[in-house]
Amino acid sequence: MTLSTPIAGLPGIGPAYQKRLRKLGIKTVQDILFHFPHRYEDFSNIIPISKVKLGKACCIQGKILGIKNTRTWKRKMFLTEAVVEDGTGAIKVIWFNQPYLINVLQPKDNVCLAGKVSLDKNGLYLSNPAHEKPPTSTGGGLTHTGRIVPVYPETEGLSSRWLRYILKSLLIKFRNEIQDPLPEKIIKEHKFLPIQKAIWQIHFPDSLNLAKLAQERFSFEELFFIELWVLRERMKLANQIAFSIPLNLELVQNFVKSLPFKLTDAQKKSTWQILKDLEKPRPMSRLLEGEVGSGKTVVAAIAALNTIKQGFQAALMAPTEVLAKQHFKTVWELLKNFKINIGLLTGKEDKFFSKKLKNQVIEISRQKLLEKTRKGEIDLLIGTHALIQDKVRFGNLALVILDEQHRFGVEQRARLCQQSNIRTIPHLLSMTATPIPRTLALSIYGDLDLSLIDELPKGRKKIITRVVPPPERQKTYDFIRKEIKKGRQAFVICPRIEEEGKLEIKAVKAEYEKLSKDVFPDLKVGMLHGKLAGKEKEKIMRDFKNKKADILVSTSVVEVGVDVPNAAVMLIEGAERFGLAQLYQFRGRVGRAKYQSYCFLFTDSPAKKTHQRLRALISCENGFELAEKDLKIRGPGDFSGARQWGIPDLVMDSLKDIFLVEKTRNSAKEILTEGQSLKKFPLLRERLKKFQEKIHLE
Repeated sequence: MTLSTPIAGLPGIGPAYQKRLRKLGIKTVQDILFHFPHRYEDFSNIIPISKVKLGKACCIQGKILGIKNTRTWKRKMFLTEAVVEDGTGAIKVIWFNQPYLINVLQPKDNVCLAGKVSLDKNGLYLSNPAHEKPPTSTGGGLTHTGRIVPVYPETEGLSSRWLRYILKSLLIKFRNEIQDPLPEKIIKEHKFLPIQKAIWQIHFPDSLNLAKLAQERFSFEELFFIELWVLRERMKLANQIAFSIPLNLELVQNFVKSLPFKLTDAQKKSTWQILKDLEKPRPMSRLLEGEVGSGKTVVAAIAALNTIKQGFQAALMAPTEVLAKQHFKTVWELLKNFKINIGLLTGKEDKFFSKKLKNQVIEISRQKLLEKTRKGEIDLLIGTHALIQDKVRFGNLALVILDEQHRFGVEQRARLCQQSNIRTIPHLLSMTATPIPRTLALSIYGDLDLSLIDELPKGRKKIITRVVPPPERQKTYDFIRKEIKKGRQAFVICPRIEEEGKLEIKAVKAEYEKLSKDVFPDLKVGMLHGKLAGKEKEKIMRDFKNKKADILVSTSVVEVGVDVPNAAVMLIEGAERFGLAQLYQFRGRVGRAKYQSYCFLFTDSPAKKTHQRLRALISCENGFELAEKDLKIRGPGDFSGARQWGIPDLVMDSLKDIFLVEKTRNSAKEILTEGQSLKKFPLLRERLKKFQEKIHLE
């Protein structure tokens, strides 16, 4: 067996466990060895039973005097009760619903127990502790008690205890086979633990300090590969050739004059940065960040217009059909007076807007649309991932605009130009409404230049935001009814489609039933969630936009792409279940017109941290300030791009540390100065190759 051996080939891991491990992305021996703990419990200090204290977690060791099972008929629960003594005293131990323990632990057995001390009418007892028989002199050390115990990210049916058991035997067998991908000079420079020692100490640390040193090493390593990849992508692009697209200032000025509103200073600045990039003969790679409703699409339309009027084609790719159609309609309205042919290509629908057909939108066959695109007769093609299918060919594509899809590499850009006579690579403009903190932007999107639209159009009213405790729920419902009677509409967002076990999460279906039958029986309530068919979703959203429903109960599918100017109320159930970035996106679905808008955050959570986070949404002036706060409070897990790279939780937490991010970036730059191909560092090159395979879009 080797590190690449599939988990199916390991003893003790049957089909059920294999399935559970795959849920965590674990497929090989190496994968499971690099499934790190996300916290530790310190049970390293074994104390005498006489010293245990109520409410405190402790670790004791002693002899079992007796053990029995009883059943409580009232609560239908098995209790396993034991008495353990160590010479200084004795204590009762109770386990809940684990009757099998009576076969594992016998009277006169020595046992090590770690858990919390509770109190009942008979005195102190140890509640549901971890248990372990001390090993014989030849059996090695303790694993689950009597030490610093690792706690892992878990899934149903896969406990930390089971993971510790499997990992210990695998580490003993394989840790010396793990080769260090980091160059020796980096290890020496930063005084990192050797990888064989670090992998043991991160799982079974001899001290909390050694656990911290191991975490620092692996945090650096993961971020280092992100930075290495990001910087290499940028270097690749620097060596590519793009069409140089001259700036037609008169054209841009005429377009700006044609708008029914004035551009903000931030829009003007971003537009100028993009247009100047397009003049260069190397591919632009720019991320346009902007508040919801800040006018990113107008900026993108200017870039597309300037590109098209110089004789080139542009493409705009969106993550969903709904958003692609919305962009088609918006861009058509913006550009219809500038004699441009615009096409729409999605998985199910093809449309064509022609300057020759009196500004009409018509449906044409896919074959005809693809033919026109290949001949260069479609100036701007808007669509979903259908744009990078093999059959799509462009005549002279020079600009690719992506909405909420930032991880789009050189290979994907090149795919848009396959089998054409073009030897250039298109410029890339990526747009996002998710505010991204500086540390995360440096790490995840460091290959992209940043343009910020950090101000909203003049006249836009600030959305009034309130955190609503349970006693004020009815009062809020009454307020919403008044707003709807004025002609406004409301969104109600729920975290899940159906109830999840014992978690008290508002479910869309249950909420829809409650609101439509009990709370607002006199109003029209619609329901939307991700499990509905595409056409059904579109119809529901279209009906809501056309005022056929007063309230739309939905999951997070409305986070991106739904534009309903008449909606003035956003009510979010279980607000603590969402990250601030998501809540910010939801709130941005209202306040899109002249009406005063409101956002109500419903939460039953008494947790101080929850209210700290939700108050941040109220107090922050803009999304970028909010993103920085969310990063400090909650960590980076909710931001687009980071989690999908499979970065371990401990490493994710390190993205809060700007100094670590900059340190890894500098090390990556230094290594790349010795050759972009990394020939001097074969292990590094191999690891980077695997990293690329993991993150690239397919």
